[in-house]
Amino acid sequence: MAYTIQQIATALGGRAEGDVGLKVLRASEPAGADAQALALAMDQKYADGLAQGAAEAAILWEGADWRALGLKAAIFVPRPRYAMSGLTQLMDPGPEIAPGHHPTAVIDPSAEIGAGAAIGPFVVIGARAKIGARVRIAAHASVAEDARVGDDALLMQGVRIGARVVIGDRFIAQPGAVVGADGFSFVTPEKSAVENVRDTLGDSGETAEQSWTRIHSLGSVSIGDDVELGANTTIDRGTIRNTSIGSGSKLDNLVHVGHNVQIGDDCLLCGQVGIAGSTRIGNRVVLAGQCGVNDNIFIGDDVIAGGGTKIFTNAPKGRVLLGYPAMKMDTHVEVYKGLRRLPRLMAQVAALQKAVSNRDQND
Repeated sequence: MAYTIQQIATALGGRAEGDVGLKVLRASEPAGADAQALALAMDQKYADGLAQGAAEAAILWEGADWRALGLKAAIFVPRPRYAMSGLTQLMDPGPEIAPGHHPTAVIDPSAEIGAGAAIGPFVVIGARAKIGARVRIAAHASVAEDARVGDDALLMQGVRIGARVVIGDRFIAQPGAVVGADGFSFVTPEKSAVENVRDTLGDSGETAEQSWTRIHSLGSVSIGDDVELGANTTIDRGTIRNTSIGSGSKLDNLVHVGHNVQIGDDCLLCGQVGIAGSTRIGNRVVLAGQCGVNDNIFIGDDVIAGGGTKIFTNAPKGRVLLGYPAMKMDTHVEVYKGLRRLPRLMAQVAALQKAVSNRDQND
């Protein structure tokens, strides 16, 4: 689809200069842009790339001279990175899912399908499920019995929505995401070695041979509006009460949310984050890649944890964390500096020991 420079500028809340009727088909990095592409040169460091490419229009940094850069038109936006969200939304055609119900889809007669829904090949929708208006479901996805999916949702290929899961509007799940699998809950007839270690912080105690017995998950999962799940992300159902994800939260690929976990609004969980059961997470929490969160703890609003952080205890509101175990980021930086100095310190200590020893021998 072709877009005029003025259409794009209006959509981004920016201003257009030059030939505002010029049309482009796609966005491109400056060096690889041709005449039909809009070059994304939102910082002065991309100026050389514009000279290498053949773009006639670009989104530029404020104050750039588009004529001197050899362009016919330019767009200026107040916040370039935020403008990327609007531009990509405008130009993204989305997955091709034909309107209506594909003949291979299996839809239980008791299921309710909203107006304008598009259901792809080999989709399975269970008994009494409710699918909202304009929902799009790609091939091989499934929605189990009594589940509810709100309006304008998008379920990509192979997504699994479990029984009794409740999902709000504008939900997006990337391929392979699973919502509502059983929680990982097992118990032994007598106190296990794991419980002893937990109580004593190190002593497994005397335990006889034991087998693990499943604790079934009677709860489900509740998800608010505008939530997005990455590919192969998994959210376990609760044991008694529901696991819950607040509105506006975004979970990256391979994130795991354990049973009974409560996640607040507008949280950002990056790739390979793991949250153990019954933990509560506040609003606007950001967990960078490979963060791990212990079970049965609380993380307050606006906490930010850097990549690889392991959180074992409660984290107060607004804390910035890093490290294993988690500590204040500035403290962790000082500790790491100290760790790097250890070899030099040990060499100095060894030299002092040798000097003292030699003096004692000479006395």
